[in-house]
Amino acid sequence: MKPPIFEYASPLTVAEAVSLLASRNGNAKVISGGQSLMPMLAFRLAAPELLVDLKHLKDLGAIRIGEDGVRLGARVRWCDIESDARLAVSHPLLAEAIKHVAHYQIRNRGTVGGSVAHADPSAEMPGIAMTCDAQMKIVGSAGTRIEAAADFFTGPLQTSLEQDEILTEVHLPAWPAARRWAFLEFARRKGDFAMAGVALYYDLDSGSRITDAHIGAIGVADRPIRLTEAEAVLNGNQMSDKLIAAASAKARQSIDPPSDIHAPGAYRAALVATLLGRGLKKSAA
Repeated sequence: MKPPIFEYASPLTVAEAVSLLASRNGNAKVISGGQSLMPMLAFRLAAPELLVDLKHLKDLGAIRIGEDGVRLGARVRWCDIESDARLAVSHPLLAEAIKHVAHYQIRNRGTVGGSVAHADPSAEMPGIAMTCDAQMKIVGSAGTRIEAAADFFTGPLQTSLEQDEILTEVHLPAWPAARRWAFLEFARRKGDFAMAGVALYYDLDSGSRITDAHIGAIGVADRPIRLTEAEAVLNGNQMSDKLIAAASAKARQSIDPPSDIHAPGAYRAALVATLLGRGLKKSAA
């Protein structure tokens, strides 16, 4: 199919982009990599009057690493993350997750901001944002605001972004060097959307007890989620096979994934438990 007719603009500043969005009362769309939007246009699942292309906003393509963590501009591509050797130390969970994103061609064009704003519940970057307590920097007609990932994702392909707002940056908090972590997902074929995936990290205190456990899951709800009940099982305890089994069982009990043509909900729940168990063993090794 062919996309509907639309106007096109390529602003030179974020302020200009926001103004263009505001001028169309919800009938404008932001485009960056276009890996999600272009297929939607082709199938006429989206029909904006205006496309606002962010390609000239160079500042949004930077990866900034400092004492407060990693800041990813909205136009940072997956291949930019893959090729930035600093992230293997500064945020290895992010670096590992991006390896699972689609195929080479998609990673060469797709962007952080596009994935997060698209909010597919099976996508890796929204899952990392939720797991890591990311902060979203959002610019709109009313000014700049910061929103936590937990409040940003509101449903399937839905976020808290207003019609005249642009996501400009994703901030991932600082990553301690000794932190334990793992990322695993399962898809029918390499590059497909995950049927289920798990991201996790935790720290250890002086007695080798788990602290600050974070477990996120993708592909099992209408948005990326945190498995807080499984986190509670881990916190304050030393890693063991018994603890891993208990956390995995709690994860399975605490979610109710929908069934679809790809897999029944019960299978996805069992898959999360399996992936979590494997991830915890991997992180402890």
